[in-house]
Amino acid sequence: MLGKLAVVIGLAGLGLGAALAFTRSPALPAEQFAQLQPGDTARGEQVFWAAGCASCHSAPGATGTAKLVLAGGRAFETAFGTFYAPNISPDPVAGIGGWRPVDLANAMLAGRAPDGSHYYPAFPYAAYQHATLQDVADLSAYLATLPHDPTPTRDHDVGFPFSIRAGLGLWKAAFMPRGWVVTGDLPPDAARGRYLVEGLGHCGECHTPRNIAGGLQTTRWLNGAPNPNGRGTVPNITPAALDWSSADIVAYLETGFTPEYDSAGGHMAEVVENYAKLPAQDRAAVAAYLKRVAPQP
Repeated sequence: MLGKLAVVIGLAGLGLGAALAFTRSPALPAEQFAQLQPGDTARGEQVFWAAGCASCHSAPGATGTAKLVLAGGRAFETAFGTFYAPNISPDPVAGIGGWRPVDLANAMLAGRAPDGSHYYPAFPYAAYQHATLQDVADLSAYLATLPHDPTPTRDHDVGFPFSIRAGLGLWKAAFMPRGWVVTGDLPPDAARGRYLVEGLGHCGECHTPRNIAGGLQTTRWLNGAPNPNGRGTVPNITPAALDWSSADIVAYLETGFTPEYDSAGGHMAEVVENYAKLPAQDRAAVAAYLKRVAPQP
């Protein structure tokens, strides 16, 4: 009897250990940064706009230089609760002024906070995981030049069981995409576009439907999806629905005007504002990539 009890306890311990292993958020090895060039603020500014940092972390309605005050606070309504963008200004107390480049890399590439806890995937690390370490180092250097703001980060309004962050380790294991969605050898312009769309620009986070657990349904990549706040839909931007020419797509990402002279609205207007600040070849790269996405009716 004691022998069987010991076996049961042992198996339970193994099961608990396996579960805890899944719930851990391992850190990236710091030595990965040893061979990188020092962060370049000019390149970091380009990463900043491509990644849409101001679109989430500045105040609603901010314009001009106010968009560079990353005090956070914007609300993002979802089926799992309301998430609030944190303060990522260089303030050493309220913001991320005390972070090293490796801390920013852990956040963006692994969804890991400096204390080892998980970030919710409302922060699009499932896409940012494709970012290069040099781009992260450059972004870190640029963020350090922006205005400090002492506004405290607001707690998320998320109920049980989603309030248990340890469970996000299981979510990552089950639903974090692995590798690129559009695979194969791409020409340089489309490969750059893939990096922007699937990675820094995190376009799939809005334009791809999700399963019941909030994981992206990559088999329906960019097929369009319900708006996370439950009001309206985000359009299909695969070639099955987006029949614009490459030149049309490039012009839209610069001006916000469609070929029918409609204009971008809502969150997309901010995306256009960001992409208008990038080099023209980056907008052309996005168009080249979108032409290679599998059509989804």
